Amino acid sequence: KVLHLKRYGDVVCRCKPTSICLAAGCELFMRYVTRTRALEATNMQRSWQHLIDRGNMFATISLQSREKIAELGQKFVREGSVVLLHGYSRVALCVLRAAVAAGTHFSALVTEGRPDRTGTKMAEALLALGVPCTLVLDSAAAYAMEGVDMLLLGAEVVVENGGVVNKLGTFQVATVARAMGKPVYVAVESYKFARLYPLNQMDLPREESTEDLGLNLPDGLKVDNPTRDYTPPDRITLLFTDLGVFTPSAVSDELIQLYL
Repeated sequence: KVLHLKRYGDVVCRCKPTSICLAAGCELFMRYVTRTRALEATNMQRSWQHLIDRGNMFATISLQSREKIAELGQKFVREGSVVLLHGYSRVALCVLRAAVAAGTHFSALVTEGRPDRTGTKMAEALLALGVPCTLVLDSAAAYAMEGVDMLLLGAEVVVENGGVVNKLGTFQVATVARAMGKPVYVAVESYKFARLYPLNQMDLPREESTEDLGLNLPDGLKVDNPTRDYTPPDRITLLFTDLGVFTPSAVSDELIQLYL
């Protein structure tokens, strides 16, 4: 039974071998569904049904995680504040949606998120919520930062030291925010906690964007277009998760509990 699940998990991971989030989610899923004595039962049908029930429970908990994060995170969005976002994040959007539902009035600045323009998608979603929103160039993040009250990010993965892997440009935006004394908040589900410890950008699995830069480039010019970067924990103020609000230094303890 467990070998079957492991085999299926390996198949899923091979669909996108560079996805750190997918590998972390599969590993946590395996830990969750197999952490039961019911697998020792001699009745094969009963054991298999228990695995299915545990899997369904994991899926339900994962779906509910965004609601918990939104409830915790929306309290940090102050009345009249300006929130800066980089790219598109469903969890960050849930936090802001909860803030709107709570009656908090705020405005947003969103970086365009080249080359896939995910910032435009985020801006459209915020406008649909009635949030005043301005789109800025990625290169204008530092220019706009002095008028910002907080930076709110999503994350592809949270690593062992409390740093995050996210859309390319997150590192530089977070670095500018911290240098200018702005809080940097990351909204992320606990199933994205991964047992990784990158020391620099080169420690990440390489993933190139397939998006067209939309430029007429000269022949022979090389283009370096990775999809993500690593933001160290000293650039992050707090992480909003379904397990609670943590400082980056608390992540390692939570990882131990998740994988026990």
